[in-house]
Amino acid sequence: MSTGGSEPRPTRNQRREAAREKARVLREEQRKRDRRNKFLIQGGVVLAIVAVAALIGGLIFNSIRPEGPGPQNMASDGILLVGGEAGIEAVDTPAIPAGGQPTPTVPDESGTVANIVVYLDYLCPFCGQFETTNSDTMRTMIEQGAATLEIHPIAILTNKSAGTQYSLRAANAAACVAEESPEAFFDFNALMFENQPEELTAGLTNDEIKDIAAEAGAASSVDSCIDDTRFKSWVQDATERALTEPIPNSELASVTGTPTVLVNGKQYVGSLEDPAEFQAFVLQAAGESYSESEATPTPTPTPEAG
Repeated sequence: MSTGGSEPRPTRNQRREAAREKARVLREEQRKRDRRNKFLIQGGVVLAIVAVAALIGGLIFNSIRPEGPGPQNMASDGILLVGGEAGIEAVDTPAIPAGGQPTPTVPDESGTVANIVVYLDYLCPFCGQFETTNSDTMRTMIEQGAATLEIHPIAILTNKSAGTQYSLRAANAAACVAEESPEAFFDFNALMFENQPEELTAGLTNDEIKDIAAEAGAASSVDSCIDDTRFKSWVQDATERALTEPIPNSELASVTGTPTVLVNGKQYVGSLEDPAEFQAFVLQAAGESYSESEATPTPTPTPEAG
């Protein structure tokens, strides 16, 4: 049989020891929390440093991206469009290899075809005037076999779009269409000018450019090429070549502005908003080429000795 009763009250020393033990436990728990927080902070700093390093690395990579090949079907730095059974077609050409040079197009010298060459910037308002004025005329001439059209997209107004590099992005998109869906290039080019933004604005977004490509009939594979700016290096190189090197098949020392329009090697400097004036120039240039071809004497066969 047990007897009930209250427990004896702790002595002063026992209370002191209990307080010390409680304080020790609290200090130990605090040290554990401090170590855990220190680890978390250090880990967070490391992750932040890694993230910043990755961002900086990506920016550096994009800014000094190694030079890659140019787009297919633009061996001359331009795409050559001709009339075909299915309408306007692009002439197949290989890509310019990395570090390589363009191969100038050999013009039709029969005297019956107008070889039209246009250097343009998709932000250039004067290019917009020329294209919207003469696009339908050039389409008809190409489809009828009366002309070929070689389009050279360049980016001379890259710094005129509120920091978005619209000229460069648009020229890259044109190169993407040339490689992935060359049959859609003429319509893509025309639609880009129909939807042309004003200078000093941000320009079209990549998504808007992709929508235009889709409307022109380009394949969906163009999208990633546009987003990745796959042909950025080529655009920069092609622009530099246009501005510093002689223009093939002409007497021009270089492109000094856009649009630069040539017909059978002769530069058009007339009205950008008068389709009749441009048509007359094309006919005149083609006629002169025809006369020159007719004036070239045909070699007389040498009689064989009997």
